[in-house]
Amino acid sequence: MTSGRKSLIVVAAALSVLSLAACNTTPVSPTSYNDPRYRNMGTGSLFGGDGIVLFGGNKNNAQSGSAIGVNAYLWRATLDTLSFMPLASADPFGGVIITDWWEPPASQGERFKATAYIMGGALRSDALKISVFRQVDRNGQWVDAEVNPSTATELEDKVLARARELRASATQ
Repeated sequence: MTSGRKSLIVVAAALSVLSLAACNTTPVSPTSYNDPRYRNMGTGSLFGGDGIVLFGGNKNNAQSGSAIGVNAYLWRATLDTLSFMPLASADPFGGVIITDWWEPPASQGERFKATAYIMGGALRSDALKISVFRQVDRNGQWVDAEVNPSTATELEDKVLARARELRASATQ
């Protein structure tokens, strides 16, 4: 490696370190904790006063629309309704629940998977969308197969009924 090339690499590395150091805007002085820009930090929100409200946090922010926009009753009801299938992932911030493949005991060579999307803060039917996927075993290979369109609708109806039950029991 030539001397000029080594110098270029060293300069590039130094510029990278300097540019990353310039990104740091966190105050290091203890007196800066009185700075009004940082006053809302630690009020139950991960990102200050106007960020995502976690664990109850600031109720005023939750009502003003800065909280997570997923209906808690729909979330819980979806988890309850799909609990017969193994859970692959659940994202309460994005409102997405994905199950793993599940094989019904009575039906050999067939498996199902579901993805639920909770798309709003209201307990309404248009705030929920469930997609169901089906595969069949053909000579040792799982092949995608058609799903009866009413299957997803029936699951959505069960989730909505369960969400209404949860809401009714919470208000009593």
